[in-house]
Amino acid sequence: MMAKTKKKSKAIAANDDDAPTFRDELMGVYAVWYREFKVFQREKSRVISSLVSPLMWLFLFGSGVGSSVNIGDVNYQSYIYPGILTMAVLFSAVFFGLYIVWDRKLDVLKAVLVAPVSRVSIFFGKVLGGCTDVMIQSLILLLLSFLFVGFNPLGMLITFFILFLTAISMVSLGLAIGSFFESLEGFQIISTFVVFPLFFLSGALYPVNDKLPAWLQGAVKLNPLTYTVDAARGALLGMNAFPMALDLGAIAGFAVLMVLVGSVCFSRMK
Repeated sequence: MMAKTKKKSKAIAANDDDAPTFRDELMGVYAVWYREFKVFQREKSRVISSLVSPLMWLFLFGSGVGSSVNIGDVNYQSYIYPGILTMAVLFSAVFFGLYIVWDRKLDVLKAVLVAPVSRVSIFFGKVLGGCTDVMIQSLILLLLSFLFVGFNPLGMLITFFILFLTAISMVSLGLAIGSFFESLEGFQIISTFVVFPLFFLSGALYPVNDKLPAWLQGAVKLNPLTYTVDAARGALLGMNAFPMALDLGAIAGFAVLMVLVGSVCFSRMK
């Protein structure tokens, strides 16, 4: 009996020694992030394609509507610029979840999941990798701000931080959606139903005020992206519909919520 107890104690101690340390978890996060960044470097077409749609909205839609519409003392093209920045983050971040489905089809994800680190660490590595990709694309658009809102270094810095928080929440959302699907088509259908309502109800293309129908006001105020657009518009143009503290609180709170939801969904993925 004593011999069995000693063997059992040694087995438990061995298992404890094999458990990943905090340093191992950090290295796991870094490894996944680095892998995603290297993939992004090889796919330069992703940067180009992600910039085409926002620029078309700004130059074609913004110029066309802006020829006959001004909002306050600001021309329409300048007014929608913060909203288009938010749109670029939304589309790139949510569709980053598509890589989960793709990795699963190629069995790359299976190899990653058997690594001696927790799935939460893998999830955080994916989130940071997605955010890095998205923010590089957003930075390029943000550097063009002098064409639309003038040169505003402090406003650009605040907007970059706002977009980063939003990228965290949207990448987490995309990964959460991707964890439920094994086909690219299924992911694209569901994510489209998520992305377009979030964008069109964000106030990116119109002012959020009492002139909106009551039902639309309620939907807009429940949309977390509304606060991203409003905060970016306040930082770049000084045109806030809500207090900046409320905007930042809503953005940060939604980011925390989506990271929690995304990590749970990713951990339970089969």
